[in-house]
Amino acid sequence: MRVVFSCVPQTGHVLPLLSLAEAFAERGDEVVVASGPEVEEAVAARGLGFRAVSPAFSEWFGALRARTRGVPGDGLDPSRVETYFVPRLFGEIGTALVVDGLLELCRELAPELLVFDPYLFAAPLVAAATGAHPVLHCIGPVMDRSILELVADAVSPIWREFSLPVLDSAGVFSGTTLTICPPSFDPSAAAIAGSEAMRPAPLPKAGSRALPVLFADPGRPLVYMTLGTFSNNDLELFRLVLLSLGDEPVNVLATIGRDNDPRSLGPLPANARVERFIPQADVLGHCAAVVHHAGAGTTFGVLAHGLASLALPQSADNFKNATLLGFAGAAQVLMPGEVTPESVRSGVRAVLGTARYRDCARLLAGEIRAMAPPSDIAGLLAARHSRATM
Repeated sequence: MRVVFSCVPQTGHVLPLLSLAEAFAERGDEVVVASGPEVEEAVAARGLGFRAVSPAFSEWFGALRARTRGVPGDGLDPSRVETYFVPRLFGEIGTALVVDGLLELCRELAPELLVFDPYLFAAPLVAAATGAHPVLHCIGPVMDRSILELVADAVSPIWREFSLPVLDSAGVFSGTTLTICPPSFDPSAAAIAGSEAMRPAPLPKAGSRALPVLFADPGRPLVYMTLGTFSNNDLELFRLVLLSLGDEPVNVLATIGRDNDPRSLGPLPANARVERFIPQADVLGHCAAVVHHAGAGTTFGVLAHGLASLALPQSADNFKNATLLGFAGAAQVLMPGEVTPESVRSGVRAVLGTARYRDCARLLAGEIRAMAPPSDIAGLLAARHSRATM
């Protein structure tokens, strides 16, 4: 069968989809990932086909900025970032920029399935126009329907351009929904009609790859810090955390992204090491705790390893993920105005020294292990929707 995957052209949007894409490819299905230039390298590295259907993400943001007197969202309370950006940037602008290219690709390939990330709102429209079965692949907790109704209003003129009535929630729930949150993390996911739960992150590997010798005392607990690939520009926050933990009996490894220079952080404590990039899967198996931004990919990787964490949400879905981590008891959470050297030290001490954080994280890890792997989901969807079996 043919399967098209479509996503916002950002690393954090494509990576969660690639495990399922690989599972289809391993079955012998024809798989194409349709997005923008920022994700082509990550797709090619997995041996998957890529088609450009979107301009660079900077053009999405530039189109929104052209409509505003100032920087979009500037001065907005962090809790309102999602409500502001999702209908405007991802809904109205993203749909207009992607729909023609994605429609052309799907008319060419006639895929049975169109799998899409929750912010790629052109996909449900294209599925409705071509007859492909839409598969919403969540990359975090299910988006609030109140936000999706704002999106539906924003994209309604584009649907009408194709002589289609816009569907409820902008059509994102019009087919199959793959939820990826363990049940006690986001109980609302189970209530979605036509939903299937899929494991959100690879399970820890037995005998994880050894890290290079980075510290003078490698026997200390390792605390890993990351702000992901989208929220990693605040080097002052990296510096604050590393300096805050300089006198703690831990080793601290921070990865700051390929576009940042570790030397720009200046002198650091002896127990700190900074790298541009190390694969998350190679690090988490060695960690005692993690300090992170609560991006979905990091959150689920941390939980799959049963690790307690200190969440420092920065943008977008970070705030919802961090709130759910706190409710689940697997993390301490510091909102932007609460981050100080004292609160960081206190938070790391708590998640390292208090058993309930570890116990809650391990409970969620058990739930993730019990979820269906992508290979099972690929087989299920193929059995339901392959034209050869119809």
